[in-house]
Amino acid sequence: MCEHFHTGPEEHDLYSLILFLILGLCIIEGMTKPADVIASLEDLAPLRLAADWDNVGLLVATKRPVIHRVMTCLTLTIDVAREAVSQKADLVVTHHPLPFRPVNRITEETPTGAILVELVTAGIGVWSGHTAWDSAAHGINAMLAEILSLQDVAPLEPDEREPNVGFGRMGRASSHDTVDAVTQRLISTLGCPGCSVAGDPSRPAGRIGIVCGSGGESVPIAAAAGCQTLVTGEIKLHDALEALAHNMAVIAVGHHLSEWFAMERMAEKLSTALPGLHCWASAVEQDPLCWVPNN
Repeated sequence: MCEHFHTGPEEHDLYSLILFLILGLCIIEGMTKPADVIASLEDLAPLRLAADWDNVGLLVATKRPVIHRVMTCLTLTIDVAREAVSQKADLVVTHHPLPFRPVNRITEETPTGAILVELVTAGIGVWSGHTAWDSAAHGINAMLAEILSLQDVAPLEPDEREPNVGFGRMGRASSHDTVDAVTQRLISTLGCPGCSVAGDPSRPAGRIGIVCGSGGESVPIAAAAGCQTLVTGEIKLHDALEALAHNMAVIAVGHHLSEWFAMERMAEKLSTALPGLHCWASAVEQDPLCWVPNN
């Protein structure tokens, strides 16, 4: 005689829980995990290209099993951190690392501590590419070279393993391009209110060296590479004078504007690489420096 197997309420609840967990794991398996996002970011900005002194990669971990929303920014300020929290970001991709240097304590009494407390409390992770993104094949300096339509583009200092990537970029401008013409193109494309220029604006731009951000220390490198013009974000007075001594003009567009556009591009590239991800660039971040016209 066969006996029918009957399950009681407790067994039924257990089976339902197991089924729910299995279904949940299957759903998660098809979603974007933190490791997927980090792998895509490192495809865009291989960390081995970062400078030795830099602090790049995953700087603040998130325990969330699935990443839905990623916000990019140039610099993590308290306003940007609060935006990430209010917009329910799972990860912030910042160009400038935070923390950059070792910290003794994380409290709200310091600017860095207050930002980290805000993000960690909300469970938001932080990743930075910084100089790796500067030097990557399709990174910031390469994009600036593309904006200027340079020919024969190459790194100022090629990587030993991959000569097509490395520190900075240089390339040949059109024979019709003057320093002023290049400056106007940068103003138009990057939205600069103006640029600082050292040298005669009417001279031919010639071979242009590109170093986003702060490029003053690269003057000797650009001069040794035969550049007649250096495009950078910001430069100190004495570095500009050294460039002029090398008969090299300088165009400084501003640190923020020399890099900000590339964080918008990174959000676009990440969305393309991981279609299930919602990526956007910070809407509240602003250049801390502004031009005040002469009235």
